[in-house]
Amino acid sequence: MPEDEQQGQQAQDADRIKSWTRLQRLFSYTKPYRLRLAVAIVCLVGASGLGLVYPYFFGELANSAFANASLGPDEIEAARVTLTRSTLVLVAVFLGQSVFIFFRHYLMTWLGERVVADLRVELYRHLAGMPQSYFHTTRTGELLSRLGDDVTRLQDTVGQDLSMALRNLLTLTGGIVILLVTNTRLTLTMLAVVPALVIAAGIWSRVIRRLSREAQDALAKANGELQEGISAIETVQAFTREEHEVQRYGGAIERTFGLFIARALARSWFSAVISFLFFSAVAGIFWLGGSMVLDQSISVGEFTSFIFYTMMVAAAVGTFGELFSSLQSTFGATTRIFEILDSEPEIRDPERPVEAPALRGEIVFRDVTFAYADRDVNVVDSINLHIKQGEICALVGPSGSGKTTLGRLLLRFWDPVAGAVELDGHDLRTLALHDLRGAMALVSQDPVLFSGSIRENIRYGRLDASDAEVEAAARAANADGFIRAFPSGYDTIVGERGVKLSGGQRQRVSIARAILRDPKILVLDEATSALDSESEHLVQEALDKLQRGRTTVVIAHRLSTIRDADRIVVLKGGKIVETGRHDQLMAEQGVYARLVARQAALADAELAS
Repeated sequence: MPEDEQQGQQAQDADRIKSWTRLQRLFSYTKPYRLRLAVAIVCLVGASGLGLVYPYFFGELANSAFANASLGPDEIEAARVTLTRSTLVLVAVFLGQSVFIFFRHYLMTWLGERVVADLRVELYRHLAGMPQSYFHTTRTGELLSRLGDDVTRLQDTVGQDLSMALRNLLTLTGGIVILLVTNTRLTLTMLAVVPALVIAAGIWSRVIRRLSREAQDALAKANGELQEGISAIETVQAFTREEHEVQRYGGAIERTFGLFIARALARSWFSAVISFLFFSAVAGIFWLGGSMVLDQSISVGEFTSFIFYTMMVAAAVGTFGELFSSLQSTFGATTRIFEILDSEPEIRDPERPVEAPALRGEIVFRDVTFAYADRDVNVVDSINLHIKQGEICALVGPSGSGKTTLGRLLLRFWDPVAGAVELDGHDLRTLALHDLRGAMALVSQDPVLFSGSIRENIRYGRLDASDAEVEAAARAANADGFIRAFPSGYDTIVGERGVKLSGGQRQRVSIARAILRDPKILVLDEATSALDSESEHLVQEALDKLQRGRTTVVIAHRLSTIRDADRIVVLKGGKIVETGRHDQLMAEQGVYARLVARQAALADAELAS
């Protein structure tokens, strides 16, 4: 065998081993429910075992029904008694089997749904702990596809395919054993087709597995296109790009459709070949068995039982063909699901975090350098900055100067590539993320509200807060007045991302959320830059209340809002170029003074127009 073919075969063998390992891992999620699984398996064995009984009694019925008319009255009466007894036994068998089937089906379905529910929660818990870099490289729509389509595929495997596989395995094994005991010659004739079935399964499994993986990947990408278009629908409509987005999504869906059709074609060929080979063997058995009945080698009843067992085995083999095809889709789904679960977050708690630190709010950036993984240029370069407890420190500078990155490093959304960020003398990497971020609150330029009520969004700052505390926070944020003006007041639904509120209203709700959190450190990321003058005044007034007694890092775009800051730090090209109070920096006539002059000129131009 050529070396490249040998390597390809080794890679396929390794992939096959990994696939079965992932399948075993999937079923490990049933361990907490092993009692239900055990009962379900007992019911499955009971139903399958009873299923192997009734072909024998059908043979008894056939012998009794086709009794020779030349028999005497006593013999005919005995045959009638046997016929009645066999019929009653069959009804009892069917009744017992139906009870087992009910509990088997219910318990296995419950297990499938339970495992999927647990897996979805575990996936979301894992994703919620992943760093910002992960979401910068992975589209939300693709993740939703994993949580939706791929996990649903696994539900079918645990809840249905496992049950079907065990049931048909018992039927196949028991049926073949009974057939061998009943008539070895006929059974060996039937089993002669098995090698051909194994060869066909080996060929098609590789094709189906590859197509299944490609189809699911294509569907995830299509869902990514859809989510991206819907989340930016305002921009899409503003630029009249509705048809462009539809065509973009439609193209992705067409590619997905083609792959799913190719998979369906492969599975259809597989099922057709399996069906033809096996039922051709069944037809041969009919001919051979019928000849043996004519030769009186076997009785009508024995042949009838044999045919029933043969059909049961044939049905089991046919179902295995479908299960085998379905399993290839499962292998693809488990690959993608466990890829997510096995991805290690770059930002995580240390092995031995500082225990319950009493954080006060003193911040030190010590020789901090940072660059994003996909860029060669340092966003911040050798930054040294000491922010005292309770100090209001404003970070200003032109776009791309690194001011927002410093805020993200403080929240430990990223870790510096060199140097350290310290809080009260502790390197942030030595603190538990819950303790670190629990001492902070972020108010951003575009605050995110959830689609519930105003009360729920404010309470997001502290989940155990009372209604009175929520309303007190809203009053401190200058939000109580407009909230009570709504017909539903604090129970007003804000819509997705707060679309039913104005920008100033959303901002004040987010400030109320931060006030309720009562943080030691406040990070304001251009919190008023997108507001009109009236809203800015109300929001700035609320921010002034929020900053009192707290260490505050203000990432400022509108320089008029940070005139009263204790210290202004001016960044340019990732470095600190100036630092001081407003009056001092204006007197120096440096970068800060030029930024202020430029903004003042722009404001005058807007007023003149």
